[in-house]
Amino acid sequence: MHSTEIREKFLKFFEDRGHKIMPSSSLLPEDPSVLLTTAGMQQFKKYYTKPSLAPAQNIASIQKCFRTSDIDEVGDESHLTFFEMLGNFSFGGYFKKEAIEYAHEFLTKELGLTIDYVSVFSGENDILADAESEKIWKLIAPGTEIKKFGKKDNFWGPTGSEGPCGPTSEIYVDGVEVWNLVFNEYYCNPDGSMEKLKIPGVDTGMGLERLLMVVQKKNNIFETDLFENLIALVPQELDDRKKRIVADHARGIAFLIADSVRPQNKEAGYILRRLIRRLIVYKIENIELIFKTIVDEYSHFYPELAAAPIFSVWNEEKEKFDETMYRGVEKLKEFKEINAPAAFMLYETFGLPFEIIKEMGGERAKNLHKEDFEEEFKKHQEISRAGAEKKFGGHGLLLNTGELKAKDEEELKKVTRLHTATHLLQAALRKVLGNEVKQMGSDITAQRTRFDFSFSRKPTDEEIKKVEDLVNGAISAKLPVSFKEMPIEEAKKTGALFFFKEKYPNRVKIYTIGPEQVEGRPFSREFCGWPHVKNTSEIGHFKIQKTESIGANIKRFRAVLE
Repeated sequence: MHSTEIREKFLKFFEDRGHKIMPSSSLLPEDPSVLLTTAGMQQFKKYYTKPSLAPAQNIASIQKCFRTSDIDEVGDESHLTFFEMLGNFSFGGYFKKEAIEYAHEFLTKELGLTIDYVSVFSGENDILADAESEKIWKLIAPGTEIKKFGKKDNFWGPTGSEGPCGPTSEIYVDGVEVWNLVFNEYYCNPDGSMEKLKIPGVDTGMGLERLLMVVQKKNNIFETDLFENLIALVPQELDDRKKRIVADHARGIAFLIADSVRPQNKEAGYILRRLIRRLIVYKIENIELIFKTIVDEYSHFYPELAAAPIFSVWNEEKEKFDETMYRGVEKLKEFKEINAPAAFMLYETFGLPFEIIKEMGGERAKNLHKEDFEEEFKKHQEISRAGAEKKFGGHGLLLNTGELKAKDEEELKKVTRLHTATHLLQAALRKVLGNEVKQMGSDITAQRTRFDFSFSRKPTDEEIKKVEDLVNGAISAKLPVSFKEMPIEEAKKTGALFFFKEKYPNRVKIYTIGPEQVEGRPFSREFCGWPHVKNTSEIGHFKIQKTESIGANIKRFRAVLE
């Protein structure tokens, strides 16, 4: 049974049973507490506390996921970074009985598999054992072995710092855990305390790669049809571990780029850069063919891959890396011992990834550990952030932050005007195109602003003109620009927009453009820590120069001031 058939069977099975089929969300989640989408339920997280918002009571999806915790483990027979998660979800539509019945029927009747055993939550601390799931399994599959485990094994969630969570029932086939049924009965608060959800929900997850391994009776996930064509293209002189790394990382690279991630030294861009540079070291001549094969095999289900500039992003990053690689390796040779500070210096100065430093350092890097390197990285970020706050607070020269770029006082004035105009742009976009529009990224120089936003289709020329007119209308209206500083939780209650991928401090500034009451609200209100003009009349005439699509449901505007 091919992977394509498995996907189709799964979705049809649940559609026939009254589930709404939802497409995969982006690998860049809306939840600011997580870096990347790690589970199928992530896009549905809010529906467990507010079921009335859900597009349907019962939903099924196949979600693309990415887990960074497994990067260093990739190369063995089971670990991946990118993977697909099959799942069915219910927000008050059904609970344990139906979820267990569906899972049992799909595995045993649709796929013809034999369940080895299942596990249920044994109870721990103040949380009671899941006796209900145990009873249901005994009724549905009499004779099936039921094992009981504590919170570490059979209690899942939340994703991020808070959210729905609950006991799980796991299903094992051929010794492999193939399906995890999560029964969200609780809400975990940021302080770790639990409270009962008013309406319990179902969240299940089944990894496609693991499922294929047992269906196709393979020894490991890399022998399944998802990987066999990729592995065959990898240079045969590489050992099995490196072949698996190439296959996994190439998939991860392709899907991250398709979701508009670009190489950077922070957040998701840092993950992409690590994957690319790790593969560059293997000097794979046919990497373009490997990427093409990934697009060919996946784009029927994930069409965003077909339009993604995968190879051009790879080449651009490779050129950057080649420029510094030689000098970095030469510098590495100077160290008698390579510790975490030395490794971070090599990374920051020459772009050498931790994995390459560790591998090329050999015996000199025997005491170099990933945790220590990450700690150095974290310290550097804190120093940079403090420096940025100091610079911005005094309205001195702007640092190159990846979002705003200025090198002197004159450029700072131009960037400040464009930055305020970008606030107007986002507000205007939402007024014209609706609240579907959400910021996905921005990059502002003294010459132009680049703004990426979520939208499901190409805006029409008429809509673009309306957006321009709204922005220029706000500029002509000479609206005041002001800010207030307040605790972040209080700030969120104001309805101000904020960039979901940004990590905000405990106290934030909210910039408001326009009087506090214009048709009941100001023209724009956003979280922001950067400098602004004091009045929109300082901005100048705003012009959108270019519109382009840069990924699945992601659009980009490039604009200037005339």
